[in-house]
Amino acid sequence: MAMHEPTFFILTALAEGPQHGYGVMQTVARLSGDRVTLRAGTLYAALDRLTTEGLLTVDREEALQGRLRRYYRLTDAGSAALGAEVVRMRSAASMAAARLRTHGGFALAAGGATLAASGLALAAGGAA
Repeated sequence: MAMHEPTFFILTALAEGPQHGYGVMQTVARLSGDRVTLRAGTLYAALDRLTTEGLLTVDREEALQGRLRRYYRLTDAGSAALGAEVVRMRSAASMAAARLRTHGGFALAAGGATLAASGLALAAGGAA
């Protein structure tokens, strides 16, 4: 089953190491090119759910200016789930690219891909 995009980006944000909730929120926005923006209530509900599912764990808690900051990190199960989703996404993208190639509407180019039928060029890091 496909992972929801916010979950994918939360796990990806934590792949480099522990972060507190607000840091996760900022990293998700940056990694997604501001396509995925998480509000505090949504983020903390997701962090609680992912912790309950065993994909995350609380790394530590710190008091900062009278507020408690909870840092989360990926568990081995979280890393495995993220890795499985990467494999699933790559497989789906490869299948779609192959189908487009068979119909002559897709040509791979250095640094990106060109959709010949529509004239849309996609370059590494974004659309041109």
